Amino acid sequence: MKFGKEFAAQMVQEWQEAYMNYNHLKTILKDVLRFRTLRGAPSTVAAATSHGSLKRRVSLYRAFSGLTGRCRGSPRKSEDEVILVSAVQESGADEHYQTLFLNASDEGGEYELVFFRRLDDEFNKVINFYKKKVEEVMGEADDLSKQMDALIALRIRVDDPVVGGSNIANLAVPGFSSVSASAVHPPINNRNPGWSRMEVIQEVEMSAEANSEDSNKGTINENSNTQRKTNGYKKNMKTFRPASLEVLDHVKINVEPETPVSTVKNVISSSKSDLSYSKEELRKAEELMTHAFVEFYGKLRLLKSYCFLNQLAFSKIMKKYDKITMRNASKSYLNMVDDSYLGSSDEVTKLMERVEATFIKHFSNGNHRKGMNTLRPKPKKERHRITFSMGFFTGCSAALLIALVVLIHARDILNSEGGPQYMDNIFPLYSLFGFVVLHMLMYAADIYFWKRYRINYAFIFGFKQGTELGYREVLLLASGLSVLALGGVLSNLDMEMDPRTKSFTAITELIPLALLTLVLVIIFCPFNIIYRSSRYFLIQCALHCLFAPLYKVTLPDFFLADQLTSQVQALRNLEFYICYYGWGDFTTRTNTCSGSKVFESFYFVVALIPYWFRFLQPLQVLQRLWLHIGTL
Repeated sequence: MKFGKEFAAQMVQEWQEAYMNYNHLKTILKDVLRFRTLRGAPSTVAAATSHGSLKRRVSLYRAFSGLTGRCRGSPRKSEDEVILVSAVQESGADEHYQTLFLNASDEGGEYELVFFRRLDDEFNKVINFYKKKVEEVMGEADDLSKQMDALIALRIRVDDPVVGGSNIANLAVPGFSSVSASAVHPPINNRNPGWSRMEVIQEVEMSAEANSEDSNKGTINENSNTQRKTNGYKKNMKTFRPASLEVLDHVKINVEPETPVSTVKNVISSSKSDLSYSKEELRKAEELMTHAFVEFYGKLRLLKSYCFLNQLAFSKIMKKYDKITMRNASKSYLNMVDDSYLGSSDEVTKLMERVEATFIKHFSNGNHRKGMNTLRPKPKKERHRITFSMGFFTGCSAALLIALVVLIHARDILNSEGGPQYMDNIFPLYSLFGFVVLHMLMYAADIYFWKRYRINYAFIFGFKQGTELGYREVLLLASGLSVLALGGVLSNLDMEMDPRTKSFTAITELIPLALLTLVLVIIFCPFNIIYRSSRYFLIQCALHCLFAPLYKVTLPDFFLADQLTSQVQALRNLEFYICYYGWGDFTTRTNTCSGSKVFESFYFVVALIPYWFRFLQPLQVLQRLWLHIGTL
């Protein structure tokens, strides 16, 4: 794959305009090459090849520079220089870089001058955007630091741990905002200004390891080592100070209700003003902080990738320029890139290291592998058996559909006696699965285009990492369900027409019900088969739609309710299932649904249910506003 396509594929879509415009610079270089070719300049492939071979032959007779690189040739003469790159600082403006092309008077030099001007514009755009984003993540790091202070204080308040025979909460002293502030973190005035902001995250920890190591040096007797460790531990406990609990006076933890009953309790007790904390609030706070750290770390990874890709793009375009013009300008320009903020800043790297250390310690219980798997999940592997199974079921569905059409026309079922009755009773039963399969095909198409245009739908919908379904998995489920449905229709027709099974009318009519029962059993199956996490996610969203005012409504709930508004006919078919098998005589393939006023009334009520869900969902926002006003 060419670098231009790979560069575009690796871009963050939200930052697409901030990347270097590689294609535009490449177009300018094509103009330079075209001009040099028309003027007969030695820039063609043949000339470049001959020049390169001659240059290689001449280089064989130059003085050896040494293996260690200490013996270097004389510095390049000023007349050999092509460009001069300098940083310009104007009053009231940010620093920007400007390139002076020294050979502008050469034939075709105006094309190269345009190239370097556009190159400077792109570099200044990239570096300004990078500085802006680094400032943003530093501000977010400060916010996470404050949140960690509150979380650690909440842990002390809820867990009430005992250290050294006394409760940590009793050791809290006003003025201390972290553990042994003078030992764990140096004073603010003495901190290295190059430290990242996350290095001031205040943690509850005991730094007895250093004392233990110092006390163990030079000792031989094992009992003496044990005594020294004990003394070091006691000495450390004397200086141990927990995080200040005063931060909790300004913190209110809002735990979203998970059941309708808890929602009602929150409404009733909304006027409660005392600041008390429970393990449930601590669990929710840790869950939110985990999500915040994962999201923040992902943003740091994107920012680091942005820096690397742009540096690589500048390197590629300058090497292409050298190849076309047979000059040696890339070294000077790339040295400037390396010395600039884009190439020399390590704030993002240090910030990532500090986030990793903090997350592993506080949210992974010191388990490095578990913490890194959460922060940096492995990409989901595409399995060949899924593609094979999807193709196999799709082929089976096509074959069954063709066989069904041939069977209907060969036996002239629609025009035979009992044909209309068959269509009035059996067709609505099986058409339910047709609507579901069609909907799944449309959803698979959505996922395909989301992935093609690099839309992080898993994050947007809140799927658990690594459990989201790709379009292949959705197509597999759709083709599998179509095989079951078409197989049921075909077997139903065969049993109806075969004289040996024609008398078993009850068994024939129970096939659609058995198929629906099988689908429901698979959906609610508690075992870890057939994408259990996705099935449970669907059930959870369906419950949130059913009890819309009593739950916090999220994007997946809105999305599902919108999808249900387009499945009105499928919901009416479910109503027909209840009427046909509950009040009709399915053994004789007759029903009284169409003549029942109750059925006709519910026929319109069922159509209004999805829209009623969408109407109730915004009311949850008013309910949360009421709770917020009650806590003021």
